[in-house]
This record gives sequence, structure tokens and C-alpha cells, in this order.
Amino acid sequence: MSGVVYGFLWILVRIVSRVCFRYRVEGQIPQSGGLLIAANHASYLDIPLLGCGMRRRAWYLGRNDLFPIPVLNSLLRALGWIPVKLGRLDREAFGKAINLIRAGQVVVIFPEGGRSLDGHLREPKAGIGVIVSQTGCPVVPAYLKGTFDVLPPGASWPRWSRVTVRFGEPIQFECEKQPERAATKQFYQQVSRTVIEHIAALGQVPVPNRKDDRAPEPPNRPTADAHNAE
Repeated sequence: MSGVVYGFLWILVRIVSRVCFRYRVEGQIPQSGGLLIAANHASYLDIPLLGCGMRRRAWYLGRNDLFPIPVLNSLLRALGWIPVKLGRLDREAFGKAINLIRAGQVVVIFPEGGRSLDGHLREPKAGIGVIVSQTGCPVVPAYLKGTFDVLPPGASWPRWSRVTVRFGEPIQFECEKQPERAATKQFYQQVSRTVIEHIAALGQVPVPNRKDDRAPEPPNRPTADAHNAE
């Protein structure tokens, strides 16, 4: 049943976005196999507008306090929301994401760890590297252009502005050839930095300044900083 509802909402959002935001999609994601989509995050509209740009169903890592209504929480979980607890390492949420990818599904993560308040890219968290190190999955960078203009943080109503979703080529990291290195803080940071650079290139925007990342726990414990996804 959740698949039927997801499909209905996919069509509805696609139609509304084309009419209201002159929505268009550039590029595409692989049509089979488990993968991780990594996108910039500047608006609450990012999830639905990113989702209707893909021909595959996706699951989304997001902070657990986004939707405080219990009934709505249950519905959104059924549709693909994976709530991440704040303030601690959430093994359950990231473990579920890892299992979904291993099962051949698509998972979306926002490496910046939350919405940008000014529309500019922020330095990514290192937690995305945990998922990559445990799954060896390709990472598809994505850039949502215009969602900040449509519904920036603090806005009550969307504005009429064009939205474009751009998907880049999959990025493959060598995990199986160097399993010991894939369990290190350096590897996590390399993954997050490489991904954010590809996202910036897609959007033709500046790459955020490099800062020190705090590494998550080793990959044999599927965890990541709770601030790695919103």
C-alpha cells in the first residue's frame, strides 16, 4: 500500500512542481542496484522535489523532530522517512540505511547535516563515509537549484521561482581493495569532501571551506553523527 501512495504522491508533486516552479531534471540515477544520493539542503521542499526527479523509490535520512505529529510520523516512515535522533550516534537509523542499500535500494542523505540558512553550501559531516565504507555503494551527487528561493528557512509560503534538479555521475570509492583504510577517519573525510566538491560543481557554486570533521565510530558499528542528515 505504501508503494501505491508513494507513486501517487510522486505524480502529484511532479505535476504541481512543473506548473508552479517550471520544474525540470537534468541527468539521471542508475536504474538498478543499491546507491546513495547525496544532495545539498536549503529548503523543506528538497525531499519531495528531489524524490520526484528520480524514477526509483527512495528512502530519506532526516532528523527525527521534523514531524512531531505521531500519526504523520507513522505515515512518513511508511513512505520512506528514516528519522535520525539528534545529539547522539543513531545506530538504528544508519543501520537501516545500510541494510536498504545492501538490498539494492536507494537512500538519500544530506551531507551538510541540515538546511543551509543562506543558501550556500556548508562543510559536510564525515558520517556519509560510514555508509560508503560498509556498503561500497556508489554515491550519486545531486544539486537542487532554486529550492532556497522558493521556500527558504523561515518562510511561511512558497514563492514562484524555477527549480532544477541536477544529478551527477556516480562516484565509486575503493573500499573492498583497502578495507583497513576504509575504516579510518581520513577515509570518512575524503568521502565527504569528494562528494561536496561534486555537488558544488553540479551547482556551479563555491566549495565550502575545509574544517576538521569529527569522525563517527568504526564501520563495523553502523553509526554516524546524528547531525549528518536532516
